[in-house]
Amino acid sequence: MFDYRQYKRGYFMPPVECNDWVKKEYIDKAPVWCSVDLRDGNQALVEPMSLDEKLEFFNKLIEVGFKEIEIGFPAASETEYELCRTLIEKNMIPDDVTIQVLTQARPHIIEKTFKAIEGAKNVIVHLYNSTSFAQRQQVFRKSKEEILKIAVDGAELLNKMADEYGVPYRFEYSPESFTGTEVDYALEVCNAVLDVWEPSADNKAIINIPTTVQIAMPHVFASQIEYLSRNMKYRENVVLSVHPHNDRGCGISDAELGVLAGADRVEGTLFGNGERTGNVDIVTLAMNMVSMGVEPGLDFSHIMDIRKKYEQYTGMRVYERSPYAGDLVFTAFSGSHQDAISKGMDWWEKGKSGGKWTVPYLPIDPMDVGREYESDVIRINSQSGKGGVSYILKQNFGISVPDKMKEEVGYLVKGVSDRKHKELTPSVVYQIFEDNYIGQTDVFSVPECHFKQEDGIWAAVTIQQGKEKRIVETGGNGRLDAVSNALKMYFGISYELAVYEEHAISKGSSSKAASYVGVLCKDKMYWGVGLDEDIIKASISALVAAVNKLAKDMNVKEGREERIVDILNFIQNHYTDVTLDELAENFNLSKPYLSKYIKEKSGMTFQDAVKKARMKKAKVLLRESNQNVETIAASVGYENVEHFNRLFKKEYLMTPLQYRNAKNQEE
Repeated sequence: MFDYRQYKRGYFMPPVECNDWVKKEYIDKAPVWCSVDLRDGNQALVEPMSLDEKLEFFNKLIEVGFKEIEIGFPAASETEYELCRTLIEKNMIPDDVTIQVLTQARPHIIEKTFKAIEGAKNVIVHLYNSTSFAQRQQVFRKSKEEILKIAVDGAELLNKMADEYGVPYRFEYSPESFTGTEVDYALEVCNAVLDVWEPSADNKAIINIPTTVQIAMPHVFASQIEYLSRNMKYRENVVLSVHPHNDRGCGISDAELGVLAGADRVEGTLFGNGERTGNVDIVTLAMNMVSMGVEPGLDFSHIMDIRKKYEQYTGMRVYERSPYAGDLVFTAFSGSHQDAISKGMDWWEKGKSGGKWTVPYLPIDPMDVGREYESDVIRINSQSGKGGVSYILKQNFGISVPDKMKEEVGYLVKGVSDRKHKELTPSVVYQIFEDNYIGQTDVFSVPECHFKQEDGIWAAVTIQQGKEKRIVETGGNGRLDAVSNALKMYFGISYELAVYEEHAISKGSSSKAASYVGVLCKDKMYWGVGLDEDIIKASISALVAAVNKLAKDMNVKEGREERIVDILNFIQNHYTDVTLDELAENFNLSKPYLSKYIKEKSGMTFQDAVKKARMKKAKVLLRESNQNVETIAASVGYENVEHFNRLFKKEYLMTPLQYRNAKNQEE
């Protein structure tokens, strides 16, 4: 293990306490933004940008909204000198944009810099020299006085050169390596420079404070900035600027706290490009302001296009987790997060948030920066849950999964992801949904249904198994109920039509409808989904899919004999007053044989079949009408309400009133 004791804190605190910045809650006004992509960013690249790439990048920065752009160090290389001259000579600098050029406080470099900017309308000449204790001691071996003189001499030469060229250029000064400089000494140097320039309201000077190498916590930097802001000469005519780097991973915090502490301006780069760990990321700074409801003064509404160009020009890559522009920054895989986002989006889309963005886990609306809900927000893997899967189906395919169905669908999809050990695309999610809920005909199909209204709804349902077709006619309190009764009768199965929902498809063809049916048998729900232009056909398809799954699960492979179906159907249709005598006469059978036949083929006695038909009708009336229990009892064939109550409770383990109340609570 390395010896941590060899390191020490290398920064200097202000001579007095400066903590007023703590009282400010957030940045309420955008600072002046200065892009240093073409200088600080470019010099950090393994392969610096070509002239053409720099020119394109310059135009992109203007498109984003930067009004101040540091284009380079013209005296440092011919490429940077050429960039400056090209921009000026080809009139590529808009009148409202100011270019900035960097120069050391050295006479021959300053002189060449002024030659480079000749003919430009709006220019900031950025002067710097290093002031830190370590640099004074180890590199320059100069006293404080000597370092101060370098800065002052440079400032004076800028005045002289501006006079010679006859142009009122703006000036900027940076005490480079500020972070290792005594704060009161840095102030002394800056004030000495300002005394030379004597800034006015019409020609303000810029004092730029860099964290050349970030060596302190952000609150220290904020206190340093506040001290400078309080004590700087000509303060009303000085634009106090910060230039954070990211060596400690705190570039954003340095910039934000620096602005709270009095800074008026921020220098940085797109996506934090720069030497070592990079400069402060202006994209994040600006979008952080957006998330607080503050106008940032820069346009990142097409952030992915900006990112694409940035990666093209620089050869750098924006990390997947980079704020706002990373591939995964709006993405939720976690089931609980997906559920919260899905519900939050529904809340937002229904206008319940008062026009203010409050969606959980999303600090801003991804659409505001050109991101897509379908591909960027909720993605499906083994960690996903019901909310995420349902969101994908709704956003991509218009499928609004019923609440009671969501958990099953969620577990089904994440189970596939878990087995395959990979993320599932929306198309794969839909395919899983379709394979399990749409068009199931493993046991039977219903190719035709015909309806008539006669004392309720009657359905003639064609049930097909293989090549064999049979028509079952039954009644019901609605079309779907009538078809359901036919299936029950045909297969001799019992279930409750527990859930039915429908809606128009919101994606793709607007003429299609979706129906969802859940049938409950022995505390297990079986789901089916139907899609069709005709809502009735969609509903029947959903029912058929659900009952197919039930039949398959119960190992029901074929329908009952046609005679027993007809007999039970007769009982179903005449439940209030049917007698065994009447039934025997209608089917030309003896009473003893008929009783034995019903018991053998249905598992019920004649009396049980009648009671079942009556109880079923009673349930419908309890659920869908306002009739009192006495009236319902009489209408299904029981004059004695107490007898009806006892039979109902024995069948369903609750009284008629308890059943009604339970259904009302569910709804």
